[in-house]
Amino acid sequence: MSIDQWWTKLQPATRTWLINNNGDEVPAAVAAEIAGAGGPATDDPWWSGQGETPGHYFPDDAIDWVEAAANEE
Repeated sequence: MSIDQWWTKLQPATRTWLINNNGDEVPAAVAAEIAGAGGPATDDPWWSGQGETPGHYFPDDAIDWVEAAANEE
């Protein structure tokens, strides 16, 4: 499922956190909420931090998407 499909299923506070912390490590609880909303599972390779840098990080295209969404809100 693409980010625009699960984004609106997140809690408003979660969306705000992701906008305010765009590009930062995503806490495990937020990654779990994203998975529960239909986004990538916490062990999915979509999370760019897995492998190289421990933790969950949005890939560059998702960071760009969040920035665009923030500018429209």
